[in-house]
Amino acid sequence: MIERLLVCRSGSFDPYHNLALEEALLHRVGKGELILYLWQNERTVVIGKNQNPWKECRTALLNEEGGHLARRLSGGGAVFHDLGNLNFTFLMSAEDYDLPRQLTVLEKACQSLGIPAQRSGRNDLLADGRKFSGNAFYSHGGKSYHHGTLMVDVDMEKVQRYLSPSKAKLAAKGVDSVRSRVVNLKEFVPDLTIERLSDALIAALAEVYVPNLSLRDQCAHWSWQSVLPVQTLSADEFDLSELTAKYASDAWLYGPKLPFTLSVEDRFPWGGVEIQLNVNEGVIRAAKVYTDAMDETLAPRLEAVLPGIPLRSEALSAALPEQQKDELLSLLRKAL
Repeated sequence: MIERLLVCRSGSFDPYHNLALEEALLHRVGKGELILYLWQNERTVVIGKNQNPWKECRTALLNEEGGHLARRLSGGGAVFHDLGNLNFTFLMSAEDYDLPRQLTVLEKACQSLGIPAQRSGRNDLLADGRKFSGNAFYSHGGKSYHHGTLMVDVDMEKVQRYLSPSKAKLAAKGVDSVRSRVVNLKEFVPDLTIERLSDALIAALAEVYVPNLSLRDQCAHWSWQSVLPVQTLSADEFDLSELTAKYASDAWLYGPKLPFTLSVEDRFPWGGVEIQLNVNEGVIRAAKVYTDAMDETLAPRLEAVLPGIPLRSEALSAALPEQQKDELLSLLRKAL
């Protein structure tokens, strides 16, 4: 049960610092606490934990123009961040994690500003049928977070310029381009600022998680802000040097390149997947898996289980995870 609400705002626009702080907050959050973390990155493409950076982003162009490539802990797809975007993270113990309630905070905040926000599927928020918020999820050590984007005034030309999603992914969503399926919230509220949206999120957090909001009426002589039961958590209390170095390292951003002999890829209802195999004498010696599946554990599980398996249908079927077995087996059969 959530008994304590905290808000932490990052004063940095450095994606490696901000992702480090997010991980530090996950270690920090205690039982019965919910931390709302608000942060912004400057000219950054953030990819999911198991994505192939060269396929999701024009990495050379981004680097030449002073941008940043970053990789997060959660699964899902690539997104572009600039200072027209507000990022949020809800962090708490796994037992207190409640996705519908967390999404309600986002909806109420947007609706309080006059934005016709509504949920779509498991991880998007839409306004007028177009996406302004994508969400992703991560759990580790009995703690969980749910984070995402809120597009206020993002440079759409940069979204188009740096992101390079697969044609299969766009076709699956029934659209022709990145630009056509997203919208800035300023279209609905022209004078909207990051600060106003941040304040609306904090107010909605209190409204959703504090059951007796009659306190606002009983204390009408106080300002509403003064009675919000939300405490501030300073980012300065954390030593982020090691975590920041991890997120900025080539090892984290790009990972090892596998000399592969076979490569297969396809897109399924749960996400796209590319599997690279090093095969010798009919046996898989090494595997590298890229995916934008929301399950961030899928790629490492496959990379762990495939080496040593003969490249034969029966052996593969016995090794593959049950939930995605049929799709993965049909994909790997292309390599037989």
